[in-house]
Amino acid sequence: MSDPGEAMARLDARVVRCRKCPRLVAWRELVAREKRAAFADEEYWGRPVPGFGPVDARILVIGLAPAAHGANRTGRMFTGDQSGDWLVASFHRVGLANQPTSTSIDDGLELHGLRMTAPVRCAPPANKPTPQERESCAGWLDRELAILAPSVRVVVALGAIGWNASLHALGRAGWTVPRPRPKFGHGAEVALAPASRRTRRSEVTLLGCFHPSQHNTFTGRLTAPMTDEVFRRARELAGD
Repeated sequence: MSDPGEAMARLDARVVRCRKCPRLVAWRELVAREKRAAFADEEYWGRPVPGFGPVDARILVIGLAPAAHGANRTGRMFTGDQSGDWLVASFHRVGLANQPTSTSIDDGLELHGLRMTAPVRCAPPANKPTPQERESCAGWLDRELAILAPSVRVVVALGAIGWNASLHALGRAGWTVPRPRPKFGHGAEVALAPASRRTRRSEVTLLGCFHPSQHNTFTGRLTAPMTDEVFRRARELAGD
């Protein structure tokens, strides 16, 4: 079996070259050319965004897609926007990150036992990928999960789309998804057993968390204590 670090590096290199979805390619590159006034002097990434974090992570956070002026600008998941600031501040408070901010790809951020990823790797218009685009991108998350499978113990899904994408990906990757399919909710918790004892898989717990979008954080639907509670539970379940 190849080294997990080498396997993830090869996967990340393939992710950033992907041009499967014409609408997403056109949008991400348009945003990178036109830019937001506040970032006019910066060079945007403007490509698909790979996951970020250790390849032996016990906790995997699955969001939705890169933000147009966040990860699509910086080249790193949950980096350079308010959602990333909110999320990484929580990681830091509960001991999963070395610092409370996520501003650029070279800011020194280190995640402890946690990796961030998304089921869609390109910034979509209006933050709404189509069903076909989600399906086209699903293979990247499948491959990432295959590399993480020996270590991952907890998956934290951000929002209903992240929850559904997580269930589909975990099912494809060798875990048994309960029927009827569990519904998303903040703080929802579902244990998934390996589909076969022959696979290099342990039980995984899926946790639900409201997405740290401005719509949720500005309105108080998601508070800092609520976010911290989910990630403290993730640490507990991961055995950290």
